[in-house]
Amino acid sequence: MRILVTGHSGQVARELRLSLAGLGEVIGLGRDRLDLADSAQIRQRVRELRPTLIVNAAAHTAVDQAESEPEAAYALNATAPGVLAEEAAALGAPLIHYSTDYVFDGEKPTPYGEDDTPNPLGVYGASKLAGERAIQAVGGAHLILRTSWVYSKHGRNFLLTMQRLLQERPHLRVVVDQVGAPTWAGDIAAATAALVAGWQAGNARWGLYHFSAGGETSWYGFACAIAADLRERGLPCAELEAIPASAYPTPARRPSNSRLAGDKLRRDWNLALPDWRDGLRACLDAPR
Repeated sequence: MRILVTGHSGQVARELRLSLAGLGEVIGLGRDRLDLADSAQIRQRVRELRPTLIVNAAAHTAVDQAESEPEAAYALNATAPGVLAEEAAALGAPLIHYSTDYVFDGEKPTPYGEDDTPNPLGVYGASKLAGERAIQAVGGAHLILRTSWVYSKHGRNFLLTMQRLLQERPHLRVVVDQVGAPTWAGDIAAATAALVAGWQAGNARWGLYHFSAGGETSWYGFACAIAADLRERGLPCAELEAIPASAYPTPARRPSNSRLAGDKLRRDWNLALPDWRDGLRACLDAPR
């Protein structure tokens, strides 16, 4: 099997190259080899490589920046997934694509299910929702996996930012009234590999699934867990203060509730991602 993974240097793509290696030939394409803003180039690369499976781990993920550059966000998050879906369908190859909790407005008091109506608050969420719908409109075999609060030991993410700031500052204020499930990229990749193995075994159930870690916490709770690890290792660590989101305004609004129910994934695929605390420990213990 030949697996094409887009987003070569991204958090999830890096982990996918490791998790999928035992399932086939993995070809990772970064920006230097595949410009996802160029639809003609996407079609050319896919037709040259003729993959058995496409995993789209590339995206415009700068949530605040997307507000000032919507065309770039839509090109990567909406147009490119639709083109990949068309080319995958033409080859008879499934497409696995990652989406986000930001397609919801966060007003629901309980975890979101796949059937809940999206209502994104900003350009990032709207562009990701447009990408979902572009894939669904093609009608080929696909998995759209909505995840949340992704982090790893690479790139730019909350874990690395907190580790740095907690050691640089004596005091740090973190938002407490936004709730979700921090999800390690390594767990996303391992669960994706399980889905691919299930497909190879003839047990595929295509469609839209929520795909985040178990449990829930706030950004403040996540920061406290990161701080606890620093203290366990004898490293300097700031004092943390819980603040409301209103005290930390950003260009893009964030959903206050980012919890995603995983019932459908367990029912259809007999699969669940680990609890966020276990994922964090595995990430912290993993080699760089």
